[in-house]
Amino acid sequence: MSMAPRTDPQSPAPHVADSHDLIRVHGARENNLKDVSIEIPKRRLTVFTGVSGSGKSSLVFDTIAAESQRLINETYSAFVQGFMPTLARPEVDVLDGLTTVITVDQQRLGADPRSTVGTATDANAMLRILFSRLGKPHIGSPKAFSFNVASISGAGAVTMERGGQTVKERRSFSITGGMCPRCEGRGSVSDLDLTQLYDDSKSLSEGAITVPGYTGGGWNSRLYSESGFFDPDKPIRKFTKKELHDFLHREPTRMKIAGINMTYEGLIPRIQRSMLAKEREGMQPHIREFVDRAVTFTTCPECDGTRLNEGARSSKIKRISIADACAMQISDLAEWVRGLDEPSVAPLLTALQQTLDSFVEIGLGYLSLDRPAGTLSGGEAQRVKMIRHLGSSLTDVTYVFDEPTIGLHPHDIQRMNDLLLRLRDKGNTVLVVEHKPETIAIADHVVDLGPGAGTAGGTVCFEGTVEGLRTGGTITGRHFDDRAAVKETVRKPTGTLEIRGARTHNLQGIDVDIPLGVLAVVTGVAGSGKSSLVHGSIPAGEGVVSVDQAAIRGSRRSNPATYTGLLDPIRKAFAKVNGVKPALFSANSEGACPTCNGAGVIYTDLAMMAGVATTCEECEGKRFQASVLEYHLGGRDISEVLAMSVTEAEEFFGAGEAATPAAHRILTRLADVGLGYLTLGQPLTTLSGGERQRLKLATHMAEKGGVYVLDEPTAGLHLADVEQLLGLLDRLVDAGKSVIVVEHHQAVMAHADWIIDLGPGAGHDGGRLVFEGTPADLVASRSTLTGKHLATYVGG
Repeated sequence: MSMAPRTDPQSPAPHVADSHDLIRVHGARENNLKDVSIEIPKRRLTVFTGVSGSGKSSLVFDTIAAESQRLINETYSAFVQGFMPTLARPEVDVLDGLTTVITVDQQRLGADPRSTVGTATDANAMLRILFSRLGKPHIGSPKAFSFNVASISGAGAVTMERGGQTVKERRSFSITGGMCPRCEGRGSVSDLDLTQLYDDSKSLSEGAITVPGYTGGGWNSRLYSESGFFDPDKPIRKFTKKELHDFLHREPTRMKIAGINMTYEGLIPRIQRSMLAKEREGMQPHIREFVDRAVTFTTCPECDGTRLNEGARSSKIKRISIADACAMQISDLAEWVRGLDEPSVAPLLTALQQTLDSFVEIGLGYLSLDRPAGTLSGGEAQRVKMIRHLGSSLTDVTYVFDEPTIGLHPHDIQRMNDLLLRLRDKGNTVLVVEHKPETIAIADHVVDLGPGAGTAGGTVCFEGTVEGLRTGGTITGRHFDDRAAVKETVRKPTGTLEIRGARTHNLQGIDVDIPLGVLAVVTGVAGSGKSSLVHGSIPAGEGVVSVDQAAIRGSRRSNPATYTGLLDPIRKAFAKVNGVKPALFSANSEGACPTCNGAGVIYTDLAMMAGVATTCEECEGKRFQASVLEYHLGGRDISEVLAMSVTEAEEFFGAGEAATPAAHRILTRLADVGLGYLTLGQPLTTLSGGERQRLKLATHMAEKGGVYVLDEPTAGLHLADVEQLLGLLDRLVDAGKSVIVVEHHQAVMAHADWIIDLGPGAGHDGGRLVFEGTPADLVASRSTLTGKHLATYVGG
């Protein structure tokens, strides 16, 4: 085929389809955004930065990503949309040039005990098929290797209509599952310590039952003392075998007690049903304390913690069972899979190989597939979610990342940067919300939001290149090249916390002395054993306040005032001054507006269409009854107090008629952690990740303890806020506390009095002590990965 000669010497005009190379946002007003209008280049890496709470997530996640998802959902039929989450259109005038958005956020993976790294990434599904095809002896379909499928069988008659006649047929079925029958696929069994349930030297009349809620002659205790199965005046240790069985294990039995129909049930199944079936985080503090005392979790003796029954463990490929494969470090498992040469399952092996190699490439090769999903940190969970996108053939997609460097050592940040650039180079638009200067530096385009947080933020302070940001005069630009200097002199320890033979997870029996009375930092690459050392060897309890990375739970009815306990002293102060009940000043109790039940808005569900929230006309969004708003404290009603910022409220409750010392103490702590701009009644669901982390820290600061253990307190913090955090840590140490911080941020390392560095690698290549000493010694020796990066950071 001959090509026609080109006669036009000029290059042809660009095709109209190539003109859509920008994502245009005009008039965005989600949360605290103030009519933001920006243009984001497509097929480039754009980093959004700014102080915590400045509106980054509101712009990227709640506006751009949310609208893309909503438009995609609208392409499905109304029937399918009925099964999907309904999304409202974001508050924005124009959103133009959107592409399909794939969001990789920091939401923790579910803490369900049945969820593991393998089940969350489909690696387990592929392994199950592999073993069902190649395992010897052959035991059944892939279900036979699943610890979430129980083995069941049944037989019986079924009745059906056929040709106008009723026909009965005998049917039988059986399903071979892989679930261990003893622990039901959980890997551990729980035992109740009977000495924590009752005092066997007492009788029921004397209050033998010591379970919370079963004391003091209430219905729970009367159920047992008046059941008639045993003498209530007889000490429990003198019960016969049958009486003890009825007391502890009897099946549910209907009976009348004091003329009321009730169901009697043995104490153990009753406690298991009423208390142990709930998630630990959802329990009231006194119940949680009892459960921690009374329940012991031990590895299941039947399956040895593998969750699988004997049949699933007996089928092997090259002497390796599926339980062995899931327990291997993923980098080792990838090598084992590479050694399997079976043409009959070649496509499966290729897909499994790609998934396992993605783990290694993304720096998670130290995990194992049987690791419970709930034990992953926020950063690890985010990288696990990235795995399914790494080998994707999709292009012209918008990837949105929420602080992908959280929980990463400086050594690992370089690998993350390479992955982000690789996604961009395949022709994708990559939007990253980030604080770390190492990641901001690789951006093609930077959007800096601010200037402050909350109501002081929500505007674009800078848009352009990284070089422009440096000289742009914004908070981020001014702090971009900040470097904390290594301390000239360090504090002298007042004592030591001895840890001997630590073997939690991958720790290799290490001995370490953590100095007390100083700021001690535990560091090392991701997966080197830092959290295992700190949380596994320093139990939270007497004198130890542990602030981990677990997410704050809270509905739209929860706010900083309810979460920190601040609302209690405020309600009491209002009640005392006005001579009424404190419950009137709660929007979740008696004071709630009857029309909206204290929510401030009325939600209308429109099935597959987005629900509509309208401000309640009765209370005008104030959430309280009109009569409650007539009561004042210091000239303000309760709704006006909840609309105050922490800084305003600190002044308001600090002196004058409204002086309330208990409230003032909590507000001072909130201001100390840099949350002075938050309003007291702002729903927790609208707080950013960094704000939630600091809210949690402020709450824990109230606890009485001499040792504070903080797990990555810089997560979600802007460069300018890190300085404030260092000041807070100094104040804690100067007040006589010992502060132990698990941290990757070089500014915190440089500021430390003592550094404990674990490594040298991750997983079974880590778990060893590679350095302990002052930051200055670590910089001088450059003997570890941390030392090299810290030396580069401080310019040593």
